[in-house]
Amino acid sequence: MGNIKTLQQAIIHFSEFENCKTLMVQLRWTDGVVKCPHCGSEKVTYLAKNRVWKCYTGHPKPKFSLKTGTIFEDSPLPLEKWLPALWLVVNCKNGISSCELARGLGVTQKTAWFMAHRLRFALTEGGFGLLSGEVEADETFIGGKARNMHKSKREAKITGTGGKDKAMAFGMLERGGKVRTIGSSRSSKENRSTRNQRTRCRRCSIVHRCHARLSRPGWRLCARSH
Repeated sequence: MGNIKTLQQAIIHFSEFENCKTLMVQLRWTDGVVKCPHCGSEKVTYLAKNRVWKCYTGHPKPKFSLKTGTIFEDSPLPLEKWLPALWLVVNCKNGISSCELARGLGVTQKTAWFMAHRLRFALTEGGFGLLSGEVEADETFIGGKARNMHKSKREAKITGTGGKDKAMAFGMLERGGKVRTIGSSRSSKENRSTRNQRTRCRRCSIVHRCHARLSRPGWRLCARSH
């Protein structure tokens, strides 16, 4: 992207899928050899009509795209939007707001806010990949013990048992790699699903948990009890 000097040039350049493909291949596979993100095999063939690759090692997910296994994977936005956004985030020395990003790309402010957060997170982590391989996941509930509270506070704050009315801290650890953590003031199933989306783990990963309540299609869950 070094030869792109303005936002107009970035939008025109990345409006061509082949330019997006060239950049993504350079970012993902620095040696120029495309590998399956699920098994790492080089026995792949590019299907130009569908803009995907097909792996021939015989696993359940043989087809993958440029977005598979990256922060772009579950986003409906095309790379023609993501890559100009990346150019803006990288080249604005004083930072860029979601409103300015929305005006430049022609998307809503909420969409621009989501894109900016994902891109900054990826730049902080030093890559666009997700957790993969063997991943350990667990959560804990943080809050005062009912027996240590005054009766009036206990009646006001404690309305249930277990993790109810307590804050949840959730984390995922890639063995020998990165860590993802997030906290929530509520422990409902809906919030747990939201944390699952934010602490993204690649499909076809082995996830070790104390129980198998948290899941995602493509994960292989290994439930453990303590």
